[in-house]
Amino acid sequence: MVLTYRYRIKDATSAPHLWRQAQAVNRVWNYCREIQEAARRHNKRSPSGFDLINLTSGSSKLLGLHSDTVQAVCKQFVASRNARGKRPRWRGRRSLGWIPFQAARAVQIDGNGVTFLARRYRLWLSRPVEGTVRCGSFSQDARGRWYLNLQVEVPTEQDCGTGEVGIDLGLKSLATLSTGEKIEAPRLYRQYERSLALAQRAGRKRRVRAIHAKIANCRRHFLHGLSTQLVRQNRRICIGNVNSSGLARTSQAKSVLDAGWSHLRSQLRYKAIRHGAEYLEVDERLTTQVCSGCGAASGPKGIADLGVRDWVCAECGIHHDRDVNSAINILISGRNVGLQ
Repeated sequence: MVLTYRYRIKDATSAPHLWRQAQAVNRVWNYCREIQEAARRHNKRSPSGFDLINLTSGSSKLLGLHSDTVQAVCKQFVASRNARGKRPRWRGRRSLGWIPFQAARAVQIDGNGVTFLARRYRLWLSRPVEGTVRCGSFSQDARGRWYLNLQVEVPTEQDCGTGEVGIDLGLKSLATLSTGEKIEAPRLYRQYERSLALAQRAGRKRRVRAIHAKIANCRRHFLHGLSTQLVRQNRRICIGNVNSSGLARTSQAKSVLDAGWSHLRSQLRYKAIRHGAEYLEVDERLTTQVCSGCGAASGPKGIADLGVRDWVCAECGIHHDRDVNSAINILISGRNVGLQ
């Protein structure tokens, strides 16, 4: 399994060196786009990664880049073009810094530092580098801080729990478990909304970026703790496939984006794979309407009944909490999928 380890670079004096290399990376990227434009104008086929690597061969010394970086940029340009089905955008001064390298030989890790192009960068080594480094990159965030990202191949482990859980995602309760437990949403954006609005009205751009970064870091920390706990306790994790991108275009957009459903699902997915658990995304349609006891569709229906949080099944008489019943139905659906 391949994981990405991210380490912040300590030295503020390293930023100008990395920024110069990032500008050179932008030149390679934009050159690839010029070749793409020329091929389109002359009705030629789109250049492959091999074609672009041949065209940029020998430019690494002139640009002050590692040869692996030039090749990685060419490959990423083709991958982005093929994934999106259209020409990637130009990279300019407003683009965040990015310096990829495609082989572990490009960097040498030594204690709490890393050497790249004969220059050593000190790292905030939050955890040791375990496993085999395959490739990586240097990247810049919106506040101008630089990070080292390493893609590391690590062995999978079989240390997950023995339980099973269904998870119903929501806004008031971030996650309702089939066990009846409800995990309240931290609503981090709402906590800092007033401070963010004051900074925006005052035109304090650095303060705005800092608040956004703090919200994102707090949310990521919370979701990491929650996902780790769920994987450690359960061998099968079933979660509803709620369309967060669709709901993000509605009047509930702030709450949906603040909840971080996609981040939670992503973390659960890769942690389940690493620790030997089974991760399943199941269709959540009708899970709030169907009784988890007898299967009768006697629950609240439609937008008019969204305010109904508790109901009694008309067939078997079981009293249901709407979200817990949905989580149980998601677990039942996941079991059926697992048996197929």
